[in-house]
Amino acid sequence: MAKADKATLQADSPVLRIARAGGTDHGVPHRKGSARKATSILGVAVLAVGLIGGNSEAKDLTAGAFTADFSAMAQVKSVAAKGKGKIGVLLPETSTSARYTSFDAPYLQKAFEAAGLPADQYIITNAQGSEATELTQAQSDISQGATVLLMDPISSGVGAAIEAYAKSHGVKVINYDRLTLGGSREYYVSFDNVAVGRLIGEGMVQCLTDWKVKDPQLLIMRGAPTDNNATLFAQGYMEVLKPHFSSGAYKNLGEPAGTWDPATARTTFEQQYTAHSAINAVVVPNDDNANAVISYLKTLNIPPNTFPTTGQDATLTGMQNVMTGYQCGSVYKAIYLEAQAAAALALYLRAGEKPPAGLVNGKTMDSTQKKEVPSILLTPLWVTQKNMAATVVKDGFVPADKLCAGADMATACKAMGLTQ
Repeated sequence: MAKADKATLQADSPVLRIARAGGTDHGVPHRKGSARKATSILGVAVLAVGLIGGNSEAKDLTAGAFTADFSAMAQVKSVAAKGKGKIGVLLPETSTSARYTSFDAPYLQKAFEAAGLPADQYIITNAQGSEATELTQAQSDISQGATVLLMDPISSGVGAAIEAYAKSHGVKVINYDRLTLGGSREYYVSFDNVAVGRLIGEGMVQCLTDWKVKDPQLLIMRGAPTDNNATLFAQGYMEVLKPHFSSGAYKNLGEPAGTWDPATARTTFEQQYTAHSAINAVVVPNDDNANAVISYLKTLNIPPNTFPTTGQDATLTGMQNVMTGYQCGSVYKAIYLEAQAAAALALYLRAGEKPPAGLVNGKTMDSTQKKEVPSILLTPLWVTQKNMAATVVKDGFVPADKLCAGADMATACKAMGLTQ
């Protein structure tokens, strides 16, 4: 997801000293799991084994076993019962993304509860965008008896500082959603971020065809350069688009500096559009930035279904822009899957057990260290008008009553067969 703004720290801060020592290379995830169909078949086998008894069900847990009802977490109850110490969950911020309070925190809590972990055995905090606060919260969790930290680092600098502190206290760390470059974490849990980018690129290609855009002239936008995920997203969509640029089918009119700030994204787009008036499509890595671009396009009276934009996060505004023909689609990352996978992995580490091979289904390269990090990589989805009802609406990620609020949106919902 799009994130995160960095807090101002003193020049002699140990967090900044570690941040300065960090590199700027980018991790690349590699999937090794089987197709979803095969995973579903395996899930049936897992349940069958669980009925027989013993701990086999925990050993056979796979990355594809998690569902919206959190039932797979029952498979790690025996693991939760064995563990010692608390699990500290460190979430980064709320200013650029509401996901952490609306989804991550409650889903992680639900996952722990479904596994039978008592409420006094986990701590969930949010640093509100402050690196210093995230470090302090990590230290506090450890002082309260945490043996595992599940951390979404605001930056690789503070992430490495927290991981060094945790290691010196014998505490294991899992990176959640974003990788600490140059860190010492044991595992990484996220959606496959290069795959997210590929979906954005493929969505743009399909949209250019569906909207019959002649002579596509693309602007390529990115997320903040300080966010490793943003680099992986861009890697994915450029893998898809470069062959079209090379063949001359599309023209790349520019790749300006990236940001996760919508106001900055709008200014950047206005400047690029003024300099290159032929731009007729823009690759945007998240919904908030796409909405900023779309708001400007509307001031120019650009009609719907003519100027493709892309997005990510499947936000309410993003879905409304998709419905009204200003955005091609958005990447949906079902956070309840990520939360369960991370909670399960944390429980294995808390119990001092090696997680099942089927759960840790990939590796992510920390190229600052030239080292692969064992990872759980989950599968994202591309959401359009056609599958919106069956994905984000069905999951309750975007409530139908909010999606369809207002006369214009109610009409669009009715045309799509969506009801409040």
